[in-house]
Formats: sequence, C-alpha cells, structure tokens
Amino acid sequence: MASVKKKLGKVQRLACLGITGAIRMTPAGAVEALVGLPLLDLVIQGEARSAAHRPWSLGCWSYLHPQQGHSCILTQLQTSDPIFNMRIDIMKPVFNLEPKYRVTMLTREEWTRGPGTPPVVKGLVWFMDGSWTVEGTWAGVYGQSANRRLSISGNATVFQAEVHAILTCVYEIETQDQPEKYFSICSDSQAALKALQATKTASPLVQQCQQGLNEIST
Repeated sequence: MASVKKKLGKVQRLACLGITGAIRMTPAGAVEALVGLPLLDLVIQGEARSAAHRPWSLGCWSYLHPQQGHSCILTQLQTSDPIFNMRIDIMKPVFNLEPKYRVTMLTREEWTRGPGTPPVVKGLVWFMDGSWTVEGTWAGVYGQSANRRLSISGNATVFQAEVHAILTCVYEIETQDQPEKYFSICSDSQAALKALQATKTASPLVQQCQQGLNEIST
C-alpha cells in the first residue's frame, strides 16, 4: 500500500508542477495546496467506499467474509460512522406498465370553463396542495365529498409533500370504504402527476403511491 501511495504521489506531483510551472525542488505538499488537489490515495479510497456503499444500500452486496477482499472496504466504512449503516432513499427501478388509474392533466381554461368542476372529475373528489415555508414543508388535503380536512408538515421537498398528500388521499379513500365506483384526486403539481404517470420509477415514495392507487382502483 505504501509503494502504491508513493507512486500516486509522484504522478500527482508531476501534474502539479506542470500546472503551476514551479521548480522541481518545490515540495509536493506546497504545489498541491496551490492547485487545490486532494491526495490521490484519499480520492481513490473515497471512490471505492462510495462504490461499495451504493450496491450494499440497494441490497445487491452479500458477503460471507467481511474482513477479506473488497468487503473490508465496506466494513471499514460502516465502522467509521454509524450513519453508513443506514439505507439510502433510492431503490432498484421498478415498472408500472399497466396502471389501473388514469392521470389527466387539464389546462387552466379547462378548469375555469363553465360552472362546477371539469367533466373528468367525478365520484369521490379530493383536493390537495403542498407548499414550502420558512417553518418547513406543508401539505393540505381536502375531501369534498367526505367533508374531511387534513394538514401534513415535515422536513421534505415540495415534490415529496405533493406525492405524500396524494398518498394520504389514497389512505383516506381506503379507510372510508364508501360504495363509490369512481374517485378523483386533484393536484396542481405536474411533477407529482408525471411521476405517477411514468412507467419506471426509482423512488420508494412514488412506488408506494402507485401501488396504493392501483389497489383502490381495482
């Protein structure tokens, strides 16, 4: 390891000398500081740890000998800080090829044209919206047919709040168990609607929402 580290240091020193035009006797640490380059061995270690942590977080790394071979990289990473034992908010891409629900995006003119709601909105009607404030991210849910109002808050992005609000509507529809054939969830978030409309997703929250919509649509 020491010999490899020494060779990497020589390569980086030559690059730094070429960039700065410094004389050959200039210490390697000085030219590296001037250029702002981290040590190559530290960069390689960081890339190796990142490459090891990602497949482990996705459940793709199963090792029998944690102290041998490349598995020791992951073991050292997880023992260095407990946070690296946590899973990340990402998953293998999944496909929703035959959704049992329909996503319809209406224009502003279609919403405002004529009295009442657009003809596509029927059955149990729910409205939801999310927003960001200095106190945090908020989302509101209103069930027009059930006369139900809910407020959700937490540390999340506006997109996550919008999708979570739709998921809350799904839970409310499931618990009320009303004999309605149709239901409509109205949202002004194109990002959330397009995510639910997509056939491929790598977001656990979006996948959970898609599954919930499919269940109540059967």
